[in-house]
Amino acid sequence: MIDKPMFSDLLRWGGKPNPEPVRPADAVPSAGVGVDPVVSSKAFPKFLSALSHQAGPTTVVDFGPAVGGNVAFLGDRLGCKVFIEDLVTEMDRHRKAGTMESLADAIELRLRHDEGTVDGVLCWDFFDFLDKPAAQRVARHLVQKIKPGGAIIGFFCTSAVQHAGFTKYEIVDEQSLRHRHHPGAGGPKRALPNRDVIKMFDGLIVSDSFLLKNNTREILLRKR
Repeated sequence: MIDKPMFSDLLRWGGKPNPEPVRPADAVPSAGVGVDPVVSSKAFPKFLSALSHQAGPTTVVDFGPAVGGNVAFLGDRLGCKVFIEDLVTEMDRHRKAGTMESLADAIELRLRHDEGTVDGVLCWDFFDFLDKPAAQRVARHLVQKIKPGGAIIGFFCTSAVQHAGFTKYEIVDEQSLRHRHHPGAGGPKRALPNRDVIKMFDGLIVSDSFLLKNNTREILLRKR
């Protein structure tokens, strides 16, 4: 049980590339009014595969809020340490306080891992809600933290949205994610062209990129 998901919590469960063109991927929501949609993912199983080949105990950083099922799944599948950072709540707090200009500082303080010690990062769609300078700064910070062979997964919108709610991503299985409502206020989403994503993650390569039917790009970045 996680008592304070708004703080960085360490949870341990269990033991233990050339760029490709954008490919269409299935995104099939579950039927029914009021039912959280379940969306198939092409990049997530590749993220899991990349981490399963890392030597020694693996470390995963999750930008999203605490979801017990996600921790259990990653622990069972990878036998890894999972750091729940809940940066969505951090962003929501800064947006409500009118201090978005200091958000990047707060994120860097939260991500205190030593350089080259993180195997994987689940960014979800967090970068869509950052302005370009903050996105570039956070991306550079992550590149320093990732181990050789490590991976970052992110979801990027292809067109700007004036206001969107936050999404809580729940792992259903290796290939499916449930998109749950998050109570935060949300904010504008900014579309980043592929070239901007590649540039701000300088030092990593785009291992896989998939375009979903909902016009979201799933991107998997790897460190050589």
